[in-house]
Amino acid sequence: MTASRDRAVRSDRRPFPPHSKEAKVDKIRPSRRSRVRVPALAGMALAAVLGLSACAPGGTAATPSQGSTTFAGGTPTCGTKPVTMSAYFETGFPLPKALTDEFTKQHPNVTWNIREDQFAVITQNAARTLADSPPDLMRLPSIADLAKEGLLKNLDGYAKAFGWDEWPASQLEQLRVEKSGARGSGSLYAQGLNFSLTGVFYNKDLAKQAGITSTPTTLAEFDDALAKAKAKGITPIAQFNGGATGGLAFPLQQLMASYGSPTSINDWVFQKSGADIDTSTNQQAAQHLETWVKAGYFAKDVNSLDYSGMMSRFIGGKSLFIFDGDWESGNLDKQMAGKAGFFLMPPATAGGKQAAMSAPLTYGIAAGAKHADCAATFLNWVATDKTARSIDVKVGGSHPMGLADAYMPDVDSSTVTGQTLAAGAKVSKDNGAMDFIANATNAIYAKSWTPQLQSLVAGRVSADDLLKSVQSDYTSQIKQ
Repeated sequence: MTASRDRAVRSDRRPFPPHSKEAKVDKIRPSRRSRVRVPALAGMALAAVLGLSACAPGGTAATPSQGSTTFAGGTPTCGTKPVTMSAYFETGFPLPKALTDEFTKQHPNVTWNIREDQFAVITQNAARTLADSPPDLMRLPSIADLAKEGLLKNLDGYAKAFGWDEWPASQLEQLRVEKSGARGSGSLYAQGLNFSLTGVFYNKDLAKQAGITSTPTTLAEFDDALAKAKAKGITPIAQFNGGATGGLAFPLQQLMASYGSPTSINDWVFQKSGADIDTSTNQQAAQHLETWVKAGYFAKDVNSLDYSGMMSRFIGGKSLFIFDGDWESGNLDKQMAGKAGFFLMPPATAGGKQAAMSAPLTYGIAAGAKHADCAATFLNWVATDKTARSIDVKVGGSHPMGLADAYMPDVDSSTVTGQTLAAGAKVSKDNGAMDFIANATNAIYAKSWTPQLQSLVAGRVSADDLLKSVQSDYTSQIKQ
């Protein structure tokens, strides 16, 4: 396939933020699915923290330690006295550590005490961690309940002080929560380390072997590419769908956007009144996914394949396509230099608009954080400092947050990173940014999408039954 020769253009959208991986083929780092903020906050005891409320920026629910500052108007800083920041990050992703290391170089009084866990563990522990040992900075799963229960600091004051309200509104809407717990508007309760998007990665050598000479521009052309790969004995798609994370949600949502409107998908994720996932176009999408399953286009062990296994196979040349996010761009540019490419999911109709799941790599400040001002200063620095923005692109592989005309480093448009950045510009132009369907409620991914998609592969549910079941679960969950 021919790599895009267009110059990578800056995107205003926050796909699940950018991230050069250093994983080896035999030891790929665990999934970061947020740049997809994934599943449900399982097994959480919120009763102990009902007394907490979100503090206004500058206030803290804990006594500030030496070196923290008090934000009383003006611009927050980290001060000049020694500050040790407590942080809770997702394991296996080099971007946050690269950023904190550079921040310390520029702010020598600030050091970091970093704890790391798998995203699934962070998801399960989020509420308890924020309540019992509130970190200054934390990688977050779905934020609605955490904000509603007063576990996250309200960032509106910081947004005003730093000028975040001048950024493209679409970058921050997924990080806003109403008092009712509905997302998409209201106060700001999180920030992004960068802005990512998803699409289709492909192996150029395998594409050539299959006789595929150009990237597909319609869904029918994509179907043809899948059929050509299978006919040549090449696994068309290695997609993770094992364990507690149904990775078939990636191609399913992309198919939904190929057939229908990303706006209706966002309405459902943001719990807008009357929103329904079981629509006629979404049924077409689910049926299309079902035809791929029945045609054998996915790896035979798709229901036991985890994220790291998917990446190992793709990097090892054992599958033509994967559906994934630009957080892998830097990793693939390093481990598959010149041999990997990226394209957006093609539309069902030639010339149709294109969409992608996209969102910020979400980080928040605990309501009880000791160094909230310094944490907010770090988040602002990530979006405004030239070196930080370069790290975002070169290590993270995605577009930084911030003003639409903010500094961007030069990127070779023929690289995977260059292609994903250009794709972000196309999605922005087509107004095609979608939040992930896994984020509609805290439980919908683990308790509905994942088991239903695994059952679809196993032949236990049909495409139509899948959507009806998910909608039923959704309705019950938003009423709780």
